[in-house]
Amino acid sequence: MARSTTLHPPSSALPGSDFARLSRKIADAGLMGRRPGYYALRITVVAGLYVGGWATVELIGDSWWTLTVAAFLAVVFGQVALLAHDAAHRQVFRRRRASEVSGRIAGAGIGMSYGWWQDKHTRHHANPNHEELDPDLDPDLLVWSQDQARVATGLPRLIGRWQAFLFFPLLTLEGFNLHVSSVKALANRSLKHRALDGVLLFANFALYLTVLFWLLPLGMAIAFLAVHQCLFGVYLGSLFAPNHKGMPILKGEDRPDFLRRQVLTSRNVRGGRLTDIALGGLNHQIEHHLFPSMPSPNLRRARTIVRRYCEDLGVDYVETGLITSYRLALTSLHQAGAPLRRTRVSA
Repeated sequence: MARSTTLHPPSSALPGSDFARLSRKIADAGLMGRRPGYYALRITVVAGLYVGGWATVELIGDSWWTLTVAAFLAVVFGQVALLAHDAAHRQVFRRRRASEVSGRIAGAGIGMSYGWWQDKHTRHHANPNHEELDPDLDPDLLVWSQDQARVATGLPRLIGRWQAFLFFPLLTLEGFNLHVSSVKALANRSLKHRALDGVLLFANFALYLTVLFWLLPLGMAIAFLAVHQCLFGVYLGSLFAPNHKGMPILKGEDRPDFLRRQVLTSRNVRGGRLTDIALGGLNHQIEHHLFPSMPSPNLRRARTIVRRYCEDLGVDYVETGLITSYRLALTSLHQAGAPLRRTRVSA
């Protein structure tokens, strides 16, 4: 499982290649430089909102108004997850040690195994939207292509028929799935620092549940947990759904060069600074996949260079609005499940 521990493009991009020439343009523009001031401010704000949210739970106490705080903390948890993402890509710190420490702290704050997620995300970046190689296309609950639908069994076969309609309701389980997958990953002995991940993970669970059931009555604590985790899952899933779903899926020996592999399988989402904040810069997905260690506030400036370069090469550069990106993702899911609608699916 833990086959790689870095989230950087492969060194196979040879001098003079399309990617190498683009990389020089990006470097000459100074867009790979660290942004310590930006990240110091962002970390301070998110940490303050995190602590403030839990302090507000204690302040409000035995009141159903705490459910509004649960919704607020769902967004804050999503922002913490985005910080863990940036740290893992070494966008925040150049050195690996500092990146891992900060990433593990952020991961622990939301109940996620940093080592498990980092390995999974590394493999995704190496082969985005590749049916056999991208772990994000594993048909563990949904089917992502008609080929997967034809051989689906169990839940994917049952759900796949109408998965486009069930996608957003199923995202309410994504927060819980993050925790469960993190715990299951601890059984994998190849996972680096799994003991540390385990300690941080179960410490988070213990503290989270203790705070809830100490401050709130039983029924209210359960309602808080449900609202918080379900909305966290929806936010988390909504961050990543627009990026690749509905874009071309690679199979078998489909291995375009690095630039085309990243650009043709990714989709950007148009928007202003608020979109950048809400999506953590992942709305500039093409630039992020080409330059994973580029600090997220630089991605907007890189977009102009990358888009023009792709136009010169004749490489499709896809960018849509947020709502359109969700529509395309859901349309793709519905098309993927078509073979299951043409056959009788037994319960």
